[in-house]
Amino acid sequence: MATILVTGANRGIGLALTQQLVARGDTVIAAIRATSPGLDALGVRTIDLDVADDAACASLGDRLGDVTLDGAILNAGILIGSSLDALDLQGCRAMFEVNALGPLKLAAALRPRMANPSRLAIITSRMGSMADNTSGGAYGYRMSKAAVNAAGRSLAVDLAGEGIAVGLLHPGWVKTDMTANSGLVDTDTSAAGLIARFDALGPDNTGTFWHMSGEPLPW
Repeated sequence: MATILVTGANRGIGLALTQQLVARGDTVIAAIRATSPGLDALGVRTIDLDVADDAACASLGDRLGDVTLDGAILNAGILIGSSLDALDLQGCRAMFEVNALGPLKLAAALRPRMANPSRLAIITSRMGSMADNTSGGAYGYRMSKAAVNAAGRSLAVDLAGEGIAVGLLHPGWVKTDMTANSGLVDTDTSAAGLIARFDALGPDNTGTFWHMSGEPLPW
């Protein structure tokens, strides 16, 4: 049985991850801005966390107390549309704050609480892949996910000596509130694939970029 922290665990992919981890016997700590009936039903420990709040992120390790984490899944993220014809620069900045800087701040804060060995997964997107970009648009979202991919690669190098394996994981195009339920897969399917990729993380594949299906993705 592992102890795993999940951010954004109150709904969507994060809730499905939490449900499946609990069902298999793991202890989950849910770091959330607000709870939900689905999360409440699981009876897991919750910690208030807004990943855009620097102080809240910096204090997370201390707020965990003497807990040692076997893993963390940094899932919290936002999507705000921004096209070339209608640039939303405020939205772009907000996505950078949450999607790119959030995981970096949390990785630094959680580092003293991570076991050796342990796993750190960042839920990113193939929309952050430059090689895979054939449709354009989505400026802030693509840029924030490319940035967090760069952060994840550096974290994999910097944390290797501490036994922390880092994975950049794409959940698929998932039917959630974020996508207005327009996705191709449901949250349970996505979560199952993400957990399989999370479980497979280790020193031999740290710093790699994966689709939840098991397909390696290009940068």
